[in-house]
Amino acid sequence: MRASVAGWVFAAPALIVLGVFFALPVASALLLSLTDFDLYALADLDNLRFVALGNYVELLRTPLFWKSLGNTAYFVVVGVPLSIAVSLGAAMLLNARVARFKGLFRTALFAPVVTTLVAVAVIWRYLFHTSYGLVNWALGHLGVSPVDWLGDPTWAMPTIILFAVWKNFGYNMVILLAGLQSIPQDLYEAARIDGASRWKQFLHVTLPILGPVLLVVAVITVSGYFQLFAEPYVMTRGDPLQSTVSVLYFMYEEGFMWWNLGRASAVAFLLFLIILAVTTVLLRVGKRRGAL
Repeated sequence: MRASVAGWVFAAPALIVLGVFFALPVASALLLSLTDFDLYALADLDNLRFVALGNYVELLRTPLFWKSLGNTAYFVVVGVPLSIAVSLGAAMLLNARVARFKGLFRTALFAPVVTTLVAVAVIWRYLFHTSYGLVNWALGHLGVSPVDWLGDPTWAMPTIILFAVWKNFGYNMVILLAGLQSIPQDLYEAARIDGASRWKQFLHVTLPILGPVLLVVAVITVSGYFQLFAEPYVMTRGDPLQSTVSVLYFMYEEGFMWWNLGRASAVAFLLFLIILAVTTVLLRVGKRRGAL
């Protein structure tokens, strides 16, 4: 009994912090999503009405919500595999025995993760500028005509994906590098003795053992990429032609531009359900394949 009480006493500060700064705001936002809380309700709470699931139904009838969901899905479907592939490739290069100056390369590759997202997004916006961007300047020397990277609906989202991959791959690289370093070298030696090429070693030794780590990286990356906001906010403001409006950007506009806080809260919980569904599918697929 004393041990149980002591445990709750030690855990109480953390539980209080989680309750005040996490559970309470989440519960409040859920209640808010069931009301028509807007600018008029801010001025006078008598204007606040309970609409139950009305906000959710209205969102499902809003074309811009589906547009933002499609843009976010495109960002996730293309960006997540690309980010994991780049992270795994960088981790394998750093894990190679022949690699020199490993500490320097690890620091350089991880540096984009710790840089301020807004600052580097502004820099990338100028790098991809149509008239005086460094990228179009380099392409011009190769005989390629300038590309409107952030002003063309065809190229705007791929440019943002490229930026997000560059910005975030270092985090996954560190996790995958730790997983690679935990693989016994005896397995590779046995595979080489059996005549396995490097590609077969990668397929039959590295990937199966790295499966649980890849699953964790996939879940983290998917949940993070679904929360796309800062990149389109800084680089394109959701343009051109709403081709870079993400779900979170749509939620921002609803809540802080039009002051439809009830609808904005509903967007947040719909996004939560989508992320929960996708991560659940990933975990079940990983479990079936033996990654868990």
